[in-house]
Amino acid sequence: MTPRYEDLRYTTGDGLARIELHRPDALNAWTPQMGSELLDAVRRASADDTVRAVLVTGAGRAFCAGADVKNARDLTPDGDPDLSSRLREIYNPIVTEIRAAPKPFVAAVQGACAGLGVSLALSCDLLVAADDAYLLLAFVRIGVMPDGGTTAFLAERIGLTRAAELCMLGDRLPAGTALRWGLVNAVHPAGRLAEEAETLARRLAQAPTVALASTKQALGAAAQRRLADQLELEATLQQRHATTHDYAEGRAAFVEKRRAVFRGC
Repeated sequence: MTPRYEDLRYTTGDGLARIELHRPDALNAWTPQMGSELLDAVRRASADDTVRAVLVTGAGRAFCAGADVKNARDLTPDGDPDLSSRLREIYNPIVTEIRAAPKPFVAAVQGACAGLGVSLALSCDLLVAADDAYLLLAFVRIGVMPDGGTTAFLAERIGLTRAAELCMLGDRLPAGTALRWGLVNAVHPAGRLAEEAETLARRLAQAPTVALASTKQALGAAAQRRLADQLELEATLQQRHATTHDYAEGRAAFVEKRRAVFRGC
């Protein structure tokens, strides 16, 4: 039976599971509910023997704008913003489930791909992008750091110099540059992205699934042996920002659409 999600669309057929982030009015920004639904969908696709490949897309003009900063944060027992529990309980498990899935995942990115959207896209095995797409890690603008495995994926794929540039400056990385840097597999005209991504996913769905699973496991062991440790480190470090002036200022500035004034504390 096809599951009913509020913030996702999930369909299967022809050996494919199609997972579409579906909060288009919010540029598919993550909420805990959408994250929980996505985790369930990933697990469902992984366990379904009729599914041989998974295609992850976003509805509307953006793939994913990252976490919904307007969504209220829970508090720790000390009364500080809780910046780590959602990572440990919802978002990080999505990354680890995708990496452990015995079938390939393809991400098709259009428009904005920011924050946790970057984590989701980079956790997939293949990533194709529209020519209007860009990656954005703007965590620094609200006084925090990238998470969701992004630091691990960037360091292994583009090296520390370029990773530091993306994470510390928080500038957009256009799809064409991401292709040259090796972060995406292909760039297509925006009007052809859906067709090209579907073709790629179908090709994988018709390939020897067990061989692909073995290949994925071996590549992951070689390149991401310590991903779980990195996810936990990110969550621990992220929580350090909860009590800083810069996080409070960055969050307020984002909501008020003004430039943040950081103090370095």
